[in-house]
Amino acid sequence: VLLPPNISVDNFNQQLRAYARKVQSPDDKDSYIVQPLSAVHYDTQTGDYSNKTISHELLNVLWLIAAFILLIACVNFINLSTAQAVNRAKEVGVRKVLGSNKSQLQIQFIVETFLIVTSAVILAAVITILALPYVNQLLELSLSFNILNNPAIILFLFTVTIVVTALAGFYPSIVLSRFNPVNALKSKLTVNTAKGVSLRRGLVVFQFIIAQALIIGTLIIVKQMNYFMNQPLGFDKDAIVNVPFRPDRTGSKLTDYLRQQLLSVNGVQAASFSSNTPVEDDNDKWTTFKFDNAIKEADFQAIVKFADDEYVPTYKLQLAAGRNLQPSDPTREFLVNESLVKSLGFKKPEDILNKEISIYGGLITCPVVGVLKDFNDRSFRNNLAPLLITTNSTMYRQAAIKVATTNISSTMQSVKKIWEQTFPDYVYEYKFLDDKIENFYKQENQLSQLYKIFAAIAIFLSCLGLYGLASFMAVQRIKEVGVRKVLGASTGNIVYLFSKEFIILIAIGFAIATPIAWYYMHQWLQDYAYRINISWWLFAAGGLVAIIIALITVSFQAIRAAIANPVKSLRTE
Repeated sequence: VLLPPNISVDNFNQQLRAYARKVQSPDDKDSYIVQPLSAVHYDTQTGDYSNKTISHELLNVLWLIAAFILLIACVNFINLSTAQAVNRAKEVGVRKVLGSNKSQLQIQFIVETFLIVTSAVILAAVITILALPYVNQLLELSLSFNILNNPAIILFLFTVTIVVTALAGFYPSIVLSRFNPVNALKSKLTVNTAKGVSLRRGLVVFQFIIAQALIIGTLIIVKQMNYFMNQPLGFDKDAIVNVPFRPDRTGSKLTDYLRQQLLSVNGVQAASFSSNTPVEDDNDKWTTFKFDNAIKEADFQAIVKFADDEYVPTYKLQLAAGRNLQPSDPTREFLVNESLVKSLGFKKPEDILNKEISIYGGLITCPVVGVLKDFNDRSFRNNLAPLLITTNSTMYRQAAIKVATTNISSTMQSVKKIWEQTFPDYVYEYKFLDDKIENFYKQENQLSQLYKIFAAIAIFLSCLGLYGLASFMAVQRIKEVGVRKVLGASTGNIVYLFSKEFIILIAIGFAIATPIAWYYMHQWLQDYAYRINISWWLFAAGGLVAIIIALITVSFQAIRAAIANPVKSLRTE
């Protein structure tokens, strides 16, 4: 629908709803809206469009994670710049003696930071170009990164450069410019007198809050995905191939012929025809219905599937009461699921047998002959829906073929010949049901991979900062380590000396990250009808991973300091 420029989408939807109320029957509860094409890509509720949709909320989360990782890098720069300020003390002292004031020194250090950040942005752009094919492969996209032809990217990179320079360079420039020239030239400054010790500790905590929250979130997402993959569906999905075909309006002759041809193929064990498979995310038909000659329709809708009598045995659906459908065309009887029975208020599935259900305004009215045990008719994001299954060959649009697990390619070649002979003008294609089900969670799996990468980058950058601080600490405390060794300190004592402060900071970060991670992951899990319980060990594992990696990082420098010859470090004393 092409709307006039003066009519908004909301205004048109109001008019559409008003018109629908005029022409609809009182029992018709369907509603209609139009949706802008520009909004389709971000609509994850109406349909997934072959997993090409993504929500605004998810994009915002990815932006936020990227911003946090950038903040970790800024924190590293601030920590290392202020920690190494002592090494530049004499330079600052000389410049001040020669007449430089604080403003000039601050400008100098900010310009240095700008050059470093600019180099980093250029390197990041090169890495992006090199990594883009792998990202496209992971996300099944065709992204391109052409800086020269995209002013928006140039503006974004320039903005990032300025913002990061301001964040990372401002505080170190103030610290360096405040040095007392007399103390600086006499080398009386140490890492502790250079100010900012508390800030550096706070920034280390901040780094590990982000890193540990990402680790915990990734563990929860991976566990939820494993839960999906291992949860029983209530039907057989293995070695079942779905082949679409053009619906036949002449009756059941076509499907009877196809079944006969398919069952003659070596490797084909069963064949069924239906409107769709047991599990669908966007192709199911919902309808209102009347039950047991009621005057009014039920206060809930049900999904309608059209299927032949082989549907139940092919997918190995289980009966809770009654019998399977009998071969018939057109519709003569219904199968329902346990969810529909419960929604109607019956306690036993047997109680609904032989009761009549009427759909499509009385066009189809049939008795219930069987109750199926509940099976997952959609993805695990959704609750089980009330379900009606009945026969009608004019509504069948795909075949379900159960094949032997040996010589599948040969079997499918034979099926292809049958399809091409029967539908010469129809493109032959097929899909395994288990692949289709796995496709429901493709986006979650892709995001799981992204979160793993983000978490790895965050912990790597955090540990890189720890390594730099530990290296600087080792240089600053080299004489102290020498004295301790002379007095009998072991390598373990030295490692403990270096590690204890960092472990305490990481533990503080863990204590803060835990409730944050729990809250946001709890909110994320609410989108799924079937979800895991957030176990305490997921948080413990996330904290333990961070502590172990950090301990290894710090211990490397601590051990180097511990095994150094104390004579060399004390020679000048």
